[in-house]
Amino acid sequence: MRSGPDVSYNITFLPAALQQLRTLPPEGRRRVQAAIELLAETPRPPGAKKLAGRVEWRVRTGDYRVLYRIDDGRLVIVVQSA
Repeated sequence: MRSGPDVSYNITFLPAALQQLRTLPPEGRRRVQAAIELLAETPRPPGAKKLAGRVEWRVRTGDYRVLYRIDDGRLVIVVQSA
């Protein structure tokens, strides 16, 4: 796992996650987008939880949750659900 101030992950979205993001109310969308953008610098932020028995992680922002996978080898975050 690489990390530090010089490492930045690329963010990609599954089509379903993009659709879910589009359906959120404007304030919720802003909150979720801000949380996702922070994942590029800190893919495992305080409060993020690795889901038991799975490769996915979950981060909460208010009433919303973002489900994502981390590919440390390619420095990619794949957002699966927003």
